[in-house]
Amino acid sequence: MKKLKYINHYPQAVQQQVQALIDANKLESYLTNKYPTPHSYKNDKALFSYVQEMKNEYMKKTSPLSKAVYDGKINVIHNALGTHHFISRVQGSKLKAKNEIRIASLFKNTPEEFLQMIVVHELAHFKEKEHNKPFYKLCEHMFSEYHQVEFDLRLYLTQLDIASKIDIWNN
Repeated sequence: MKKLKYINHYPQAVQQQVQALIDANKLESYLTNKYPTPHSYKNDKALFSYVQEMKNEYMKKTSPLSKAVYDGKINVIHNALGTHHFISRVQGSKLKAKNEIRIASLFKNTPEEFLQMIVVHELAHFKEKEHNKPFYKLCEHMFSEYHQVEFDLRLYLTQLDIASKIDIWNN
């Protein structure tokens, strides 16, 4: 069995099931059947509106969102699909805080569920800095299918590796 780097921390039985899908050439069809269409948030302005709407629905009392952009420099090889930044600056006698979210450009052409999962993950960091139980509970509160979509996103990244980085939703 080949090493499946995106799911190598999952149980061996799960890895074997995924490997069977890959060997039968069925991983791509599984993903496209489950997530048939990409989202419509293709530019930074649309992404910011999407993130702001989600933040307003679930996290009204957190610091305001100052920026949400697609970032071509974020690379999944470095285990980052998105990043959040909490920047504090002194302006006069006041301390100003800014929250920024950057999403890997890869997500411009993925299904909305994948984008939503990344946005929820980064928004959850506004309240919970560590990947701990309260963090994942907050993620599930904002997106009840969080864990399943995270797993499917890992399958999608595996498929991209197999298909030499070809976006299966734009063929």
